[in-house]
Amino acid sequence: MRRLLLISNSTMHGREPLAHVLDDLRGFLGTVRELLFVPWALAEHDGYAARIRSALARIDVRVRPIHEAPNALAAVGSAAAVFVGGGNTFRLLDRLHTTGAAAAIAARARSGMPYIGSSAGTNVATPTIRTTNDMPIVAPPTLAAMALVPFQINPHYLDPDPASKHMGETREERLRQFHEVADTPVLGLREGGWLTVDGDTMLLRGSTAARLFVRGEAAREIPPATDLSFLLANRSR
Repeated sequence: MRRLLLISNSTMHGREPLAHVLDDLRGFLGTVRELLFVPWALAEHDGYAARIRSALARIDVRVRPIHEAPNALAAVGSAAAVFVGGGNTFRLLDRLHTTGAAAAIAARARSGMPYIGSSAGTNVATPTIRTTNDMPIVAPPTLAAMALVPFQINPHYLDPDPASKHMGETREERLRQFHEVADTPVLGLREGGWLTVDGDTMLLRGSTAARLFVRGEAAREIPPATDLSFLLANRSR
């Protein structure tokens, strides 16, 4: 019953927030006219909520920020849809767990409530946050996330720059290090790309290809509009 929209990035260079994904957001939400927004990945909540409110007003969707609700869990329980925004994934996951919102949102999403994630909000939809790009500025009680999908995602995936003299690991090398200790597939989701999940069907959408990492296999380029439903069974092919 899950319905998910998992976005790599909420803002494209030179464009307004969510402008690149607004048409899909409209179709994904359908008749939903109000959603609960979770800005906990950033320290400053009011300004973030205001930016999302302005963006979604263009498709006539009202935004109710969770930090303004008298009771966060009650707000989750009554939400028609939830949008978890980006920022620092460790800070976000810590707040989701310590408030009990992680379990509450996951339960609602598994029963069919539309879930939208962007960047950190996409990270927490996976089994763990072990493939985030972020620094652990806080220590959440666990790295386990909401597991709305059974594979890992790396939002903002960056390709190696062949002209770079930087000696640190590339993103691909870091994801290979993850596969030194784990079997779970990882989808590198470049900016401009997103996933739509409807039950057991998942499509790659947007303007950019994704990069799929499976332990023991060569990385594969995945063009937009590809059916990736096999990943929902956590199987490689």
